[in-house]
Amino acid sequence: MRKALNPKWRLILGWTAVSISTLAAGFWAFWGSIENFHEGWYFTSLLKNLELMLGQYLSPMLIVMLISILALQWPRAALPVLGSLAIAAALFFRGGHAAVYLISIPLLVLGALYFLGDPQPRRWARRCLVWLPILTALVSGAYPGWRAIHRVDDGNYGMRLVEGNGVSLLWAPVGPGWPSHYASWRQAQRSCAFLNADGLSLAATPQNSWRLPSIDEAVRSLVYRGRNAGGTWDPARQQAQYRVMPDKDSPLWNPHSQVIYWWTGTEAENGKAYRIAYNGYVLALDKRGWGDYWAYRCVRVPDSPDASKRSLR
Repeated sequence: MRKALNPKWRLILGWTAVSISTLAAGFWAFWGSIENFHEGWYFTSLLKNLELMLGQYLSPMLIVMLISILALQWPRAALPVLGSLAIAAALFFRGGHAAVYLISIPLLVLGALYFLGDPQPRRWARRCLVWLPILTALVSGAYPGWRAIHRVDDGNYGMRLVEGNGVSLLWAPVGPGWPSHYASWRQAQRSCAFLNADGLSLAATPQNSWRLPSIDEAVRSLVYRGRNAGGTWDPARQQAQYRVMPDKDSPLWNPHSQVIYWWTGTEAENGKAYRIAYNGYVLALDKRGWGDYWAYRCVRVPDSPDASKRSLR
């Protein structure tokens, strides 16, 4: 059947397959490189950061590249191999419509295109499959990577007084008031209410010394390289604006923590509350929601100007 096709059509079908594979790998390269420096890159070890990047965030790109190169090299095996993967995906997702339309059918079509096609010259097809996704990953990750490796970490994870932009708050030290694990909004509210004055332990009864920051307080307190980011919150439009994009810097954030989102005490409609990211992005989410990257940090009004050893203005 392959040989029966006109060489021109085989060329068109082959380069169509290469184009689809390159676009798919390029998409995952773009997404993976951005997300790697947004969610990942928090270890102190360079090796662990690279392992996380390749094993989690860039693995979809690498898988698409590998499958496509193998299909290009052995086109007769492309349809049965990709067809098997399509069936496995449908079975894994129990025949869900999204899995069938977004995974299984595209794999079958791609397998047929590689089986029937013959992209010439092959060396250029291989170069497209390898180098275009890699260049996409490098270009997309350049600026986020630069920001990530320049984050400020002063090593002080104790109670901090943060002042500036019309806000003066004490932020809880590492512990039950600033955990490194996920929590729902109600769990966060409860922990702040039961937190002792020193912020190091939970009491048996509510102390009500600490609370979650409001969305306005959180936005106004975010920092970039040790200085206030100049954030303002527009309640009417439910949007935050900043003089400069904040980052995962001290004294508010721990750059080496997996947590990148905090709950705030401001509720939204339909059982939701506002969550804020270290880069200033605000989203209203279901209070029952949780994830490995979600947590909180309790705050309280300082008792005196000497409440901590350092202030940010």
